[in-house]
Amino acid sequence: MILETVGDDGAIQAKIMYKVYLSFLQMKEYLSQLMKNDLIIYDDGAQIYKMTEKGRRFLTLYKQMTESITMTKPIL
Repeated sequence: MILETVGDDGAIQAKIMYKVYLSFLQMKEYLSQLMKNDLIIYDDGAQIYKMTEKGRRFLTLYKQMTESITMTKPIL
């Protein structure tokens, strides 16, 4: 959800926190992990978080995977 919120335009901390329903401490931890894995970067000049190309690829693959899981029939 954080990657979707950041999207192509980027997002400030407040937008991420409120849209994803996280506490400040939870948000900081998740943002730290996403930056550590090169899925987002922080733009000091604009003071926003931006998704990296790796983040875009991950989000695309994640959406494809969840769509394929919901399309499968349960095994009886």
